[in-house]
Amino acid sequence: MNSTTRHGPGICAMRGGCGKKSIFTPQLPCPDDGDAEETTAELATLLSNVCGPSFNVPDTVCCTQSQVEALRDNLLQAEPIIASCPACRNNFRSFYCHFTCSPDQSTFLRVVETQPIGSANTIAVKELDVFVSDTFRDGFYDSCKDVQFGATNSFAMDLIGGGAKTSLGFLKYMGTERPGLGSPFQINFPDPSSSIPPGNEEEITPVNPNPLSCSDSSMISARCTCVDCPSICPTLPYLPPPRPPHHPRCHIGSMSCTSFVLILIYGISVLALLLAYSFNLTLRARQRRYERLALLAGEDGGHLEEDIDGEGAPLSPTTSQPRMGGIDGPGDRDSYPNSGRSGSSHFGMGRGASLLDPIDALQPRQSKVNVVLRSFFYHLGLFCATRPFPTFIIASMVISLLNLGWKSFAIETDPVRLWVAPGSEAVLQKNHFDENFGPFFRPQQIFITASSSSSSSLVKPVDPSSSSPPSLDANEEEENHDDLLSLPNPTEPVLSFARLEWWLEHEEAITSLKSYPNGYTFQDVCFSPAGPGTPCVVQSVSAWFQGYLDEDTWEETVDGCAKAPAECLPDFGQPIEPKFVLGGVEEGKGWTDAKSMIVTFVVNGSLDPKALERAEEWEKTLREYLEALAKSAKEEGGAWIAFSTGVSLEEELNKSTNTDYKTVVLSYVVMFLYISLTLGGSGGSSSALFFGEDGLFPSLWDKILHIPVLLRLVPPPPADPSRPSSAVPPPTLRFRTRLARLFSLLPTLLSVNSKFTLGLFGIALVLIAISTSVGLFSFLGVKVTLIIAEVIPFLVLAVGVDNIFILVHELNRQNAIHGPAASRASVAQAGQISHPGEDSFADDLGIDDDEDEVDDEASPSYLSPEERVARALARMGPSILLSSLTETVAFALGALVPMPAVRNFALYAAGSVALDAILQVTVFVSAMTLDLKRVEATRMDCFPCIRLQPPIGLYDAPAPVHSGEGMISRFIRRTYAPFLLKKEVKSAVVVAFAGLFLAAAMGVQRIDLGLDQRLALPSDSYLVPYFDALDKYLDVGPPVYFIADHVDVSSRTGQQALCGRFTTCQDLSIANTLEAERKRPDVSFIANPPAVWIDDFLNWLNPVLETCCRVRVDDPDVFCTPRDSERRCKPCFLDHEPPFDITMGGLPEGEEFMKYLRQWLVSPTNEECPLGGKASYGNAISLSADNSSVVASHFRTYHTPLKTQEDFINALAAARRVADDLSRRTGATVYPYSLFYVFFDQYAHVVSITVEVLSLALISILLVTSLLLGSWRTGAVVTLTCALAVFEVMGMMGVWGISLNAISLVNLVISLGIAVEFCSHVARAFMGAGGGGLPFDHPSGPKERDERAWSALVDVGASVFSGITMTKLIGVSVLAFTRSKLLEVYFFRMWLSLIVAGALHGLVLLPVLLSYFGGQGFSAEDADEEWMGKVARGGAGMDYAPFQDNDSVDSI
Repeated sequence: MNSTTRHGPGICAMRGGCGKKSIFTPQLPCPDDGDAEETTAELATLLSNVCGPSFNVPDTVCCTQSQVEALRDNLLQAEPIIASCPACRNNFRSFYCHFTCSPDQSTFLRVVETQPIGSANTIAVKELDVFVSDTFRDGFYDSCKDVQFGATNSFAMDLIGGGAKTSLGFLKYMGTERPGLGSPFQINFPDPSSSIPPGNEEEITPVNPNPLSCSDSSMISARCTCVDCPSICPTLPYLPPPRPPHHPRCHIGSMSCTSFVLILIYGISVLALLLAYSFNLTLRARQRRYERLALLAGEDGGHLEEDIDGEGAPLSPTTSQPRMGGIDGPGDRDSYPNSGRSGSSHFGMGRGASLLDPIDALQPRQSKVNVVLRSFFYHLGLFCATRPFPTFIIASMVISLLNLGWKSFAIETDPVRLWVAPGSEAVLQKNHFDENFGPFFRPQQIFITASSSSSSSLVKPVDPSSSSPPSLDANEEEENHDDLLSLPNPTEPVLSFARLEWWLEHEEAITSLKSYPNGYTFQDVCFSPAGPGTPCVVQSVSAWFQGYLDEDTWEETVDGCAKAPAECLPDFGQPIEPKFVLGGVEEGKGWTDAKSMIVTFVVNGSLDPKALERAEEWEKTLREYLEALAKSAKEEGGAWIAFSTGVSLEEELNKSTNTDYKTVVLSYVVMFLYISLTLGGSGGSSSALFFGEDGLFPSLWDKILHIPVLLRLVPPPPADPSRPSSAVPPPTLRFRTRLARLFSLLPTLLSVNSKFTLGLFGIALVLIAISTSVGLFSFLGVKVTLIIAEVIPFLVLAVGVDNIFILVHELNRQNAIHGPAASRASVAQAGQISHPGEDSFADDLGIDDDEDEVDDEASPSYLSPEERVARALARMGPSILLSSLTETVAFALGALVPMPAVRNFALYAAGSVALDAILQVTVFVSAMTLDLKRVEATRMDCFPCIRLQPPIGLYDAPAPVHSGEGMISRFIRRTYAPFLLKKEVKSAVVVAFAGLFLAAAMGVQRIDLGLDQRLALPSDSYLVPYFDALDKYLDVGPPVYFIADHVDVSSRTGQQALCGRFTTCQDLSIANTLEAERKRPDVSFIANPPAVWIDDFLNWLNPVLETCCRVRVDDPDVFCTPRDSERRCKPCFLDHEPPFDITMGGLPEGEEFMKYLRQWLVSPTNEECPLGGKASYGNAISLSADNSSVVASHFRTYHTPLKTQEDFINALAAARRVADDLSRRTGATVYPYSLFYVFFDQYAHVVSITVEVLSLALISILLVTSLLLGSWRTGAVVTLTCALAVFEVMGMMGVWGISLNAISLVNLVISLGIAVEFCSHVARAFMGAGGGGLPFDHPSGPKERDERAWSALVDVGASVFSGITMTKLIGVSVLAFTRSKLLEVYFFRMWLSLIVAGALHGLVLLPVLLSYFGGQGFSAEDADEEWMGKVARGGAGMDYAPFQDNDSVDSI
């Protein structure tokens, strides 16, 4: 500072103009320490107009008229940005007017440095120090810091203050020398409290105008609206933010109150049971001691009657009392091979009713529904068995007719049509938005980071003129493959000169990329805000360099543009905030330290199919280019890239389906093989040879158990007194004998008794049922989804296979009773059989002449194959009907759900299950008949034309009734069922499942909503690292639009309902409410100020903005164009009456409003007038067909960054809440729209839909099972068991992190269907296990129910285990090897859970619950087979006894 410069009041520091640095820069002031000059009248008027009402024009000034005119022009640049807030605008003008013209200029301004200008070397100011008081500085900043600039969804402070956060930063930015809104010379603003040189305190007096406050309502020149002045905004009601996942409102420590209460109740209950059990044991011990003492002291000296048989084993699983027939315990069953009334093997397994009154046995209780069903299925089975080929022909004709619907076959892949109902609110809103404003843009986004081992010096140049992507050789490609699929953790910033240069070359190549085959360029498909042919939107760091990258200044450019985006406008004219193009900036570091560049090429969305095809063609070309670039990026640019194009997601989802079909098909093939192979070994001689009591594997097990005896480690077991020692060969001899017998019979058994072809035929029927269902519903217009294609076959196999197993098992039982082997065995047992080897196999099929001497009632009679098949269907048909009908109704109820994916699945599932059941009880029955005849004719399985000679002795030996019993059946009969039904074990089961229910309840509380789209992609998809980078680096939320419909914006009332920048706007108008919601982002999830078109439009009319709305001077009805000169134009509202003001009194209405609106929408958005509507709001307003009214308009803002599924769901819920509030307060129809809303709409209803579907399904299960089982108690037990099984699956969802969505909802419906399959057969066997049953409150009722539960397990337990559990378990296990996370999480994990839960509940919990609460049973179905046959033929009435009285009496 020059020490000779004059200072003091009335003395200037600078004045006038001393020239320009260039023709593009303004005049620079001259240093001048002369006295202030008197203000002329003309200058005073000019100062009054320019400086505003808050500036008092002084008598003397330190400026010239030309300076004030230049100041006016400079202030006009900021006018469109801050004009909406009078306080900020007037403080801004007052400050610069004091700075330029104050007569006391030298007291607060010091010329620090000067510079020569022009050839004359005129001295001009280069640098100044300006001292501003803290009061004015802070007041000035406070009045402007919250002023918004809606066109860019940002704040005015971002444009005029570089986004300053403090008043010092604000002034520092304005004083920095730079073009535009910056200063033409450097202005420093030292802090007066610390920067005044010592000794100059009296000479320096900081400038201190009176700052205006935006909240000062007493001054029209100061008052701002709520949008720009938060302190005057109304306060919204308090709303709590959404709770984080797994953080309940009520919790004790880390545990929810619900879990705590459940654990407490469970603990108390278990403790009470243990105490009661201990007390009961004590009482029983005392009672036994008392009885022993009483017997010892008795006069007769009698002995205590033991409650066990000779071997010390209980006579039944439930009672220790001796019985005279009925259910035999495991120890004595083999002693009574023909204990049943008709010689039924099931009577030998316990199908009697020892606790029933003999009178009840004479006239057993019958279920009329069951009798009718058995009669129907008998007739149906007899018809199909006796007429197999007509059955095949009729079925083929019907199937062929239904399959004609394949002509209308279509697959639905559009996610919108899959997950959202066509008439739902979300779809209607999306369609409304697309029709009025056009579809959402199609972003092509690229993330670029430094590679983990990058070297920025190794950069290969790219030829921009070439559209061919870079390439690598095969070895380099293989080395880089793993790196491409994982998100690196770079140790260096992404920005370096070499890497920027490398990327800018590729970016230029992308913009000139031509698609194949039509050669479309980015310009042909891009989004151009200003209209076709204008610059495209490309959000990239490259926009800040304006096409010039300098190695020495690039860091300064990035830093400066990041701080002031408005100073670095791209070609399309909208500032780019740094968070849109740079990511991964650590706290405390600058933007040049960003770890990732983010580049977005915006392609225009369109409803025109041709335009959409053009866009997709170019996007596919871009995808190919980026795929090649990703492989070469590390070597060429030391970079790693991840990307997504507009076609990427759909392509990768389809790729996932195409990739995983092999795994799915392999899973089905494994199930096919298992079914085909095990079905052949499900019964008969082949099964007995391997798994029967005298089979190979039991003998091998006996030998293994005999090893410790041979080694003398344990004593030999005691001999069985009931069997002579000579009859018991040693284990080694037994094993050798059986092995030799096996090998002698193996070829014939494997070829004749195999049912491989029958199993394949059953599987073929499943596929035919699925195909027919597809044809039927395709004809009805129901599209197939990928879920249906992957799930329905598994589901129908799960349901249909069990039916196949129980039919084949029942047919084997009928063969054992009424087949040729059983008939020969019974004759032999009566003493009428010849010695082995005397008769041929043909003789064994007939009955000897002496057979009449055998008691007809004591031995089984031979029946034809057709009769046996009909009897098998008569017995198992009602069970198949029960399970199939229940599942069909349960699935069909799912069609009530409006979600298309669930509804279509429910329809296809119901149709497939129903058709499969129909085919099984008709076509499969015919196939069983043919297969049975083939076996009895000793024809080969796969080659029935070849007939084999049966080995000698195959049917000669007397066959016990249970000779076809498999190892699983024997284990259930001997070990599992008696153990399970012990009193203590049943109590333990109930306690254990109560614990499982408790654990499931805790797991259910941890279920999240959502579906991470990464799970739906192949594990090697390039989109997986893209989504990882998106979560890590992009700190911007998706845009959200609030659409206002049914608002008359040409009326003052309608304008006030929308606006926010005028004093008469509604306090809670749309603009004001959105601004208020923005201030609580934790509740509203709104991050940015809204773009309010009506505020910018009305401010565009402000006559202060001379370069915005202009009309001809000579004809005000004609608008000026940008080419018209200024002297021919004037502001639109310059002479308007009433004048423009912030009270809206002079603003246009009606047709005048529409006239100006139409012009605003075509006015360019540029530096002269940033409020022009063409680029910023061209697609924000939908006009009527004749442009006479506004149909709808939207208000754009942005969500906060959304990272998790919970964030997206909460953001959607918050936006809808805000829209509902706006509709209620303004009377307009307001709804929110964002691109992701339509996909997340399901989560607003998925919980209620889940409850609705499962509840309706459970109700249907209760009604159907109660009706067909003839007992509401048993129906309720089955329903409860199914509900518990599904609840356990839901608990596992929480444990395994499986979210609730449409896919998991479908699987829950499947779980319910599978649970029904596990339970229905056991329940029906339970109801038909006893002759008449006892009332529920009968003293012997619990024991009788135990016996029926035991009998049900023995009867169908093996079929349920092998036909359902093992089949699905084997098939699901293959899915563990899938590459798709979707299949692994939502299919493998959920299906594994449902199989385990279904098996446990159906085979463990259900028998126990039935033994406690099961309904009153009906007559044993085995006992009335002959009677059922007579009834079916009409030979006897239902009221007659099913067997003769003497037989009944004899059996007592």
